[in-house]
Amino acid sequence: MEKKSQNKRARGATYEQAVGYYLERQGYEVLTFNYRCPLGEVDIVAREGGYLVFCEVKYRKDDSKGSPLEAVGPRKQRTIYRCAQWYLNEKQLTDVACRFDVVGVEGSKIMLVKNAFEG
Repeated sequence: MEKKSQNKRARGATYEQAVGYYLERQGYEVLTFNYRCPLGEVDIVAREGGYLVFCEVKYRKDDSKGSPLEAVGPRKQRTIYRCAQWYLNEKQLTDVACRFDVVGVEGSKIMLVKNAFEG
C-alpha cells in the first residue's frame, strides 16, 4: 500500500510541475510548489497580475470518476484558504489581493478556473 501511495505522490508532483509550466506560459510567476504548513498543503503559490494566487491541481486519467474540477469541494477549499492565511502571516504579507484558482488535468487536457472559489 505504501508503494501505491508513493507512486500517486510522484505522479501528482509530475502533474503539478507540468501545470506550473503551463501557468508560467499564461503569465503567472510560480513562487513555490507544495507549500506545507501545520494546517495542510497548497499545490502551487504564484503571482498573476496584482494577485497572489493559491492553486489546487487535480488530475484524472479520464472522466469516469467525474471532472477533476469537481474534486475541490468545500472541505478542501477551507483547507486551502486556511493555508493561504498561514502563508500570508508567515511571509508577513498584508493588504495583498489573493485569489484561489483550480487547475484540472484530464488526460492531456489542462483546464484553468481562475477565482474558482471565495475565501
